[in-house]
Amino acid sequence: MTILQLKLLTPDLLPAVVELDRLCLGGLWNQSGYQRELNSANSDLVIWTHPTYGQPLSGLQTISVEVPQTPPPPVIGIGCLWAIVDEAHITLLAIHPDYRRLGLGSNLLRALLQLAQQRGLSHATLEVKASNDIALSLYQKFGFQIAGRRNKYYADTGEDALILWLSGLPSLI
Repeated sequence: MTILQLKLLTPDLLPAVVELDRLCLGGLWNQSGYQRELNSANSDLVIWTHPTYGQPLSGLQTISVEVPQTPPPPVIGIGCLWAIVDEAHITLLAIHPDYRRLGLGSNLLRALLQLAQQRGLSHATLEVKASNDIALSLYQKFGFQIAGRRNKYYADTGEDALILWLSGLPSLI
């Protein structure tokens, strides 16, 4: 068993995050993009990592999992939110393919929503590929509802994005 912890991203882990981004998201953001988010007072970047990495995040979860890789990668999951007026815009949520179906995505989403609540935000929104049934199911379990569609939103595939919306953040967590 290996212990994983939810932590805030630190600059020393940027190369590992970029590698995870390439693996899970096809290279959505590069290192300077993640650095820009780290520098922004309006962004929160949360990662699943080992206890020796990252900046502690009080009140968030530690989990023990069987690791399919030895040694496991330094960053196993990444989530980001932007605080915009009274809403959290969840810009990304990704879990390493070898670590999916362990509850890490659900706990990462919960952590992002808790951070949004701590910021005093009252709503959350995100976009998800219309074909991503697994992610859509996760978001709907948290109360997100489909609010619209962005046609041909994803440049790599031309696929539509569903716009999801969650109201009443304080009552959720």
